[in-house]
Amino acid sequence: MLANSGNVSMRQIPAGVWILGFVSMLMDISSEMIHSLLPIFMMTTLGADAVAVGLIEGLAESAALILKIFSGALSDYLGKRKGLAVLGYALGALSKPLFALAPTTGIVLTARLLDRVGKGIRGAPRDALVADIVPPSLRGAAFGLRQSLDTVGAFLGPLLAVGLMLLWANNFRAVFWVAMIPGLMAVALLFFGLHEPKHNQTMAHKNPIRRENLRRLGAPYWWVAGVGAVFTLARFSEAFLVLRAQQGGVPVAFVPLVIVAMNLIYALSAYPFGKLSGCMSHRKLLAIGLIVLIAADLVLATSNHWGVVLAGVALWGVHMGITQGLLATMVADTAPADLRGTAYGFFNLASGIAMLPASIVAGLFWDRLGASVTFYAGATFCVIALAGLAWQPGSRSLLGRDL
Repeated sequence: MLANSGNVSMRQIPAGVWILGFVSMLMDISSEMIHSLLPIFMMTTLGADAVAVGLIEGLAESAALILKIFSGALSDYLGKRKGLAVLGYALGALSKPLFALAPTTGIVLTARLLDRVGKGIRGAPRDALVADIVPPSLRGAAFGLRQSLDTVGAFLGPLLAVGLMLLWANNFRAVFWVAMIPGLMAVALLFFGLHEPKHNQTMAHKNPIRRENLRRLGAPYWWVAGVGAVFTLARFSEAFLVLRAQQGGVPVAFVPLVIVAMNLIYALSAYPFGKLSGCMSHRKLLAIGLIVLIAADLVLATSNHWGVVLAGVALWGVHMGITQGLLATMVADTAPADLRGTAYGFFNLASGIAMLPASIVAGLFWDRLGASVTFYAGATFCVIALAGLAWQPGSRSLLGRDL
């Protein structure tokens, strides 16, 4: 089965996965129209510094990741995942006007937290839905496809932001208002387009975070969660990619193209690497992803020239394509079916705990020691993560084969 999983056709992937992918795409268009401009908006319009940017990004992303433990566990308890996902996407859509109205960084933080709370609520139930919908042999390809569609939105959003910034003479707030439209479209598509698998209902009303259930997750799963946390330490907020591009003198309206480039590479690589994960050692593939991130950090540390920054950002996108769908697949492979939501929740809790210090430290390095030191520090954490991959629980691999 594993040998054939690398030859999966897109036609074999259930319609529900495609719907979840397009929902993710629309919401990412909405979010990235704002996020690709937000660091510059905070520093130029609201007068924030890099530490404030790092703090806001770290708090927001940590909130999203930590909340996934509760939404994931609740989806396991209820046996219903779609309702939580709809609620999370709705909060994300409704946060967008706050960005347009924000007079201070405090309101930006409130908007980011509301947006990321929505992401935290929807993330684990959505990933568990993907795992529920597809058979094990298709998981790698299904997660890769959903991630690819998600990332298509992540580069279309900044492209729209660039076009609207040029059309409206760098009017940040007008762009932020428009971002609400695809967010509402995502909510409507999920609500009307997706039918939840009926077999989820049979797993309802069991407390998923009781001690005996957490023991059922087992050492292989907790190893995956630990690796995910170290990966987060090694990869701080992408807001610093935007700031690096601005250092090179790129006009404000064109700065979002940095995120476009990263997400284009990410989108193109996520599905092929998702298929590859079905027939290749997971541990080796993760190691390759870390090596690519080390290369990205070293390139970004050397210069702020736009060509160099673009090369580093492209490598960053390849790293994301290799690792993000793969880690989601590994969680599904190591967790019992009735605890998948909880498993994704704890995985994201570990990553959320790591995200806040990673982004704050990156901001401190940026302000006190310079951008180059920030990226060298990221490369150092990658080396630590590579060392972590050398250890795995037990004498055998997670699935009876090398990771």
